[in-house]
Amino acid sequence: MADLDYTVRDRIATILLNRPERKNAFTMEMVNAWADALLRAERDPEVRVVVVTGAGDSFCSGVDLSEFKGEQRSPLAEKELLTRNVHRVALALEEVGKPVIAAVAGPAVGAGMDMALLCDLRFAGRSARFSEGYIKLGLVPGDGGCWLLPRVVGTSTALRLLWTGDFVGAEEALRIGLADEVHDDEDLMAAVYAFAARLAERPPVAVQTIKRAVRQGARHDLRTALDLISSHMAVITSTQDSAEAFAAFQEKRPGVFTGR
Repeated sequence: MADLDYTVRDRIATILLNRPERKNAFTMEMVNAWADALLRAERDPEVRVVVVTGAGDSFCSGVDLSEFKGEQRSPLAEKELLTRNVHRVALALEEVGKPVIAAVAGPAVGAGMDMALLCDLRFAGRSARFSEGYIKLGLVPGDGGCWLLPRVVGTSTALRLLWTGDFVGAEEALRIGLADEVHDDEDLMAAVYAFAARLAERPPVAVQTIKRAVRQGARHDLRTALDLISSHMAVITSTQDSAEAFAAFQEKRPGVFTGR
């Protein structure tokens, strides 16, 4: 099996980080496959939700440093390593309008934690442990952690975690808003797929428009956000799915949505 496995079942795409012997640390080849898988899911009309998880007892321990053992890179080469490889996942996720859920069991460290932060939701197993561990290597977060973490947990909590590199367990992650749900490890994937299935049953155009409106709203003032949502609403109410949702509500039955 490949270092990264991509499957689709019941309208849910799963991206499995599959290097358990290395705690799912990623190589450059693997991280590029990760970005390609995200864009593939976005383009596939059969996919409505994306789940990202890790094989074995880890989510992701970040970049595999052994891939660069003994290598001396110039500042330009260091920058290009990130921008041409690792950052592709972050930028791909900016393009994905479908819900993306991280299922985190075991450690999510450094860029691995950043990858979880890039997802829309984080469901954690009780073994989950999050750390922005860059500082312990004398580094700064190279995959968006300084931008992402304050938006999830607030500025002061983010600075504490970024400055110390301390590990945060599942229950603490839930308390500070880093995790959205916590489950026993053996129940984690069932809970993630049950929730993903609920989202997959919703009108997909409306689901994706809500995500876009939330993301855009973080960058706009209220007047601009209201102007945009009025246009979104006009489009949504013209869809077949909107008519089906109204009919299903009136007839007290589940709706059947096609994305049209």
